[in-house]
Amino acid sequence: MWDQGQWFSLLTRCGAVTVVTAISLVLLRKWISGGVCRSRARLDGKTVLITGANTGIGKETARDLARRGARVVIACRDLAKAEAAAAEIRRTTGNGNVAVRHLDLASLCSVRQFARDYLASEERLDVLINNAGVMMCPKWTTEDGFEMQLGVNHLGHFLLTNQLLGKLKSSAPSRVVNVSSIAHKGGQIHFDDIFFDKTPYSSLVSYRQSKLAVLLFSRELARRMQGSGVTSYSLHPGVIRTELGRHVLTGYPLLKAIVSGPSLLLMKTPAEGAQTSIYCAVTEGLEKYSGCYFSDCALKQPAPEGKDDQAARQLWELSAKLVGPTDD
Repeated sequence: MWDQGQWFSLLTRCGAVTVVTAISLVLLRKWISGGVCRSRARLDGKTVLITGANTGIGKETARDLARRGARVVIACRDLAKAEAAAAEIRRTTGNGNVAVRHLDLASLCSVRQFARDYLASEERLDVLINNAGVMMCPKWTTEDGFEMQLGVNHLGHFLLTNQLLGKLKSSAPSRVVNVSSIAHKGGQIHFDDIFFDKTPYSSLVSYRQSKLAVLLFSRELARRMQGSGVTSYSLHPGVIRTELGRHVLTGYPLLKAIVSGPSLLLMKTPAEGAQTSIYCAVTEGLEKYSGCYFSDCALKQPAPEGKDDQAARQLWELSAKLVGPTDD
């Protein structure tokens, strides 16, 4: 039978372990949350266009930039969700200058129509944030017959950006922010079979290709825009709790079990994941880093395949052929 002293000693040790564990978890969570954009830059009088801003990091990016005084244009496929997101952003920021436009990146016709409407109705484009994306979906195709992940994540944004370059130039200094991913590491642009028509389809291989394409596009855009006042940046937002990964969890039951429950605490929230997009959009003095890659609000080195300028030029030329005229 233990005496009171032994019980007290046991409880003291258990309490110490609990405290140490709690502190460790807090520190781990803080580390996982990543960098925070510290810039207090205002965006009054500026216009920001964000694709896929009805949810996730796009919505939180829109909220932050609206809070800084920008006119924010939310471009989304689902207008009902976009309107709901815009209403919430207006209410929480006090900025009523938040507009919604329809854009389906899986349709080149929709991209062209959106660009025509934007150019006809908007005076400026100071920041374009190519945020929308799909992740590890089944082998679906876009309206134009492109493999879905490359079609939405890269080709739709490639056409959109090119169609809006005139407005970006006339609003210079302006920025293009491209949401890539650490998944570009190990990726490859399959120039001989870019839509996986000749080889078995892997949603992961396709996703890596699409995110590498985003990074290479950003790099080549920066090269082509030298001296124009338009700069370009790519980024990895982190591992985030959003609905973007719904296809991952459906297709990989084991992974679903791993990333459910307590492990969700080890992922970034959408607000945390938006920080690097915000950083690239507003931080002063980034012009000299045009074409570079960022993560956790800091300059990072991409994988070697993300620095292949020959592949970047080849991808640009192939993309231009696939989407057709880019300067309607």
